Amino acid sequence: MRIIRDYRYVAPEDRGATVAIGNFDGVHLGHRSVIDLARQARPDAPLGVLTFEPHPRSYFAPDAPPFRLMNADARASRLEKLGVDRLYELNFNAALAGLTPEAFARDIIAGGLGLTNVVVGADFRFGKDRAGGVEDLVRFGEEMGFGVTIAPLLEQSDETVSSTAIRTALSEGRPRDAAAMLGHWHRIEGTVVGGEQRGRELGYPTANISIAGLHRPAFGVYAVLVDVLTGPNIGSYHGAASLGIHPMYGVETPNLEPHIFDFSGDLYGARVSVGLVEFLRPEQKFDGIEQLIAQIEADCARSRDILVAL
Repeated sequence: MRIIRDYRYVAPEDRGATVAIGNFDGVHLGHRSVIDLARQARPDAPLGVLTFEPHPRSYFAPDAPPFRLMNADARASRLEKLGVDRLYELNFNAALAGLTPEAFARDIIAGGLGLTNVVVGADFRFGKDRAGGVEDLVRFGEEMGFGVTIAPLLEQSDETVSSTAIRTALSEGRPRDAAAMLGHWHRIEGTVVGGEQRGRELGYPTANISIAGLHRPAFGVYAVLVDVLTGPNIGSYHGAASLGIHPMYGVETPNLEPHIFDFSGDLYGARVSVGLVEFLRPEQKFDGIEQLIAQIEADCARSRDILVAL
């Protein structure tokens, strides 16, 4: 998959794609249906996704609480797995935010990227102040020479599949419900960094991963699937993970700390993807180390049973 970040400098081979447009936070089933429509609309053209980085919501409200389900790297990895050929990950800045709907269609879709067909959700808004809607996009397409396909909103169990609904499920400790809407386990991807090594001292070493900038699922302990993506230990593993602030130790910055079962090796600096499978319990403060170790042992045993049954 090729990633294009500037619509003003596009190679000839990167023009002429059929694309799905949106933020694609989480790349859930609704997003996948839009991508599938793009694939079907022009099977003879490269399949693309047009999205933005940073997320427009982060641009307009930089001090808002973290909300993203995945970072840009994780999103690109998921899109590549879906067969996307071109990822147009445009820099969302003042210039782009200031484009009128007509200028967005003319300068980016038709002129800059030379797209043949675009697919958007029925609630799609674009241009300065979100002034443009799907009717405007269809009209611009007719005038400027690109096709437009409108994807209906996907519903599941009487609930519209959306990033908002997925965030709610994760906040309430329902990762399986989130996975049903995502079409895959919710994953937190990042680089393993050094920690306090408390897990190693307890006999349960962990890989520490930052969740900065990401939506925070319910704090507590989870059964997890761990994919090591880089380094000498590449592979898929089972584990149990603590997600939160560790009240027993007074830690204030939340992070994710998976313990990988039956693993020995150095993961510092490795890229790791952790899938949340089941919420086991909330965070809690223990009276002493022995009680904590006993609970960790019980958490790991329960996680093993859950993951073996998948």
